[in-house]
Amino acid sequence: MIAPDLHFVPRRTLVVGPIDVRFALRPGDRPLVAAGDTLVPGSRILDRVRDARLVEVRGGSVPDDARPGDRWSPSAGSGIPLRRGSGGPIGELLFEVGGQWRMAAGEHSEPVDTPIAGVVRDVRPGVGIGVRAEGRVIGGVEALGEPTRGVLALGAEPGEGGGPGVVLRPGSLDIGLAGTILVVGSRVDAEALTRARAMGLRGVVVAGLAGKERRDFLASEARQRASLHRLPPFAVLVLEGAMRRRIASPIAEIFSALAGREVAIVIDPPALVFDEPTVLLPTPQPDLVRVRAGEQAGREGRWGGLAGLRRFADGSFLEAGWVLFDGAGTIAIPLADLESFG
Repeated sequence: MIAPDLHFVPRRTLVVGPIDVRFALRPGDRPLVAAGDTLVPGSRILDRVRDARLVEVRGGSVPDDARPGDRWSPSAGSGIPLRRGSGGPIGELLFEVGGQWRMAAGEHSEPVDTPIAGVVRDVRPGVGIGVRAEGRVIGGVEALGEPTRGVLALGAEPGEGGGPGVVLRPGSLDIGLAGTILVVGSRVDAEALTRARAMGLRGVVVAGLAGKERRDFLASEARQRASLHRLPPFAVLVLEGAMRRRIASPIAEIFSALAGREVAIVIDPPALVFDEPTVLLPTPQPDLVRVRAGEQAGREGRWGGLAGLRRFADGSFLEAGWVLFDGAGTIAIPLADLESFG
């Protein structure tokens, strides 16, 4: 039974229903799907131009009814435009200036597959492809890299409360993890991420990612995109932010229940998507609370009731609640620094 005064604590929803996922379309990219199409994991949804450049279309070769986003081939000779989504040379009309059209074109393209099942909601050239994803979702605060899919695996070292490992070190990676999305715990460094991608992992789920590791990983991703021989899609899903803390035990328990099953990481919005209707997800204890900020950030305990207006170390007076921590007694924590789970 939920304590009547626990509703003063912000509640965090662990798993939500279907969401709308967007796959970015850059200028020159060619969408291969249309609104209403049904997708399965692995379906090709677009061709991405790797070296898009701005090209000026010769005057008079573009018909009057042309619109931005239309496919166009300046090498066609006859000046016949290509229908949207049709084959042919890659080129997308962008805008008209003084009677001259500018087009995004490139010689090299690469296919992009969807890691999720769903239905295409809309296709907007130069903006994105909207897909209503099937299954359930665990949200994060940020996702880096490219949408990917793999078998969920847990870190080798158990963390507090049965959660995944605390830190992922490069030396702890094994070739047997190829094709998996690895849950690593509190933090990970850029070297471990680079090694994980090179060894064939499809993604990493981590509680926090520091600014330096984030910049180093993005720089590594840029170099990888520029290379001639690209590796399979790889993504990093950050659940909490930049601070170092363990994954909340209710989320860790869900990951444990999903271990060995296929999941996907999407970038917009940042989330882990899974379609496993037969898996019974664990339910957190109704009085479980977690400290999300302050000196006790990351710790979990039991709700002990309202503590009223209390003065804290910085001299501020805040409404607080009692939290019962194992081995540390009962401590008053500001209500705004707490979260419960549902």
